[in-house]
Amino acid sequence: MSVIEKSIEVNVPVTTAYNQWTQFEEFPKFMEGVEQVEQINDKRLHWKARIAGQSEEWDAEITEQVPDQRIAWKSQKGARNAGIVMFQPISDAKSLIMLHLEYTPQGIVENMGDAAGVVTQRVEGDLKRFKDFIESRGRETGAWRGKV
Repeated sequence: MSVIEKSIEVNVPVTTAYNQWTQFEEFPKFMEGVEQVEQINDKRLHWKARIAGQSEEWDAEITEQVPDQRIAWKSQKGARNAGIVMFQPISDAKSLIMLHLEYTPQGIVENMGDAAGVVTQRVEGDLKRFKDFIESRGRETGAWRGKV
């Protein structure tokens, strides 16, 4: 299993950053390769993405969700991955987002891409695009404040 840990500062309050991250169906707007995320219920998501040029689908379960603090998940079937995204206030108007991602590359192409750092670059790009997305809006597109 491979592990990626990345973080980014965003110029919005922690509640705004967290609220936007709970809008899973908006992920294709800033996550490269993600074609669709369908929220099945409060704890289950269905993902469709292109990984190493291949179409992949998987289901993920949110294993922990604490408003303004963290969201953790684990895939249930399909592409194997798990992780946690954590949110920390830096000031009233600035937040730190920290992402820990564990995944298992499948097949020779994904393993080669993993060895070349392709996934790490994609995650860095996704975080930068999230920063641009939320900062350009100045507010979230929605929110889910429940706990899991």
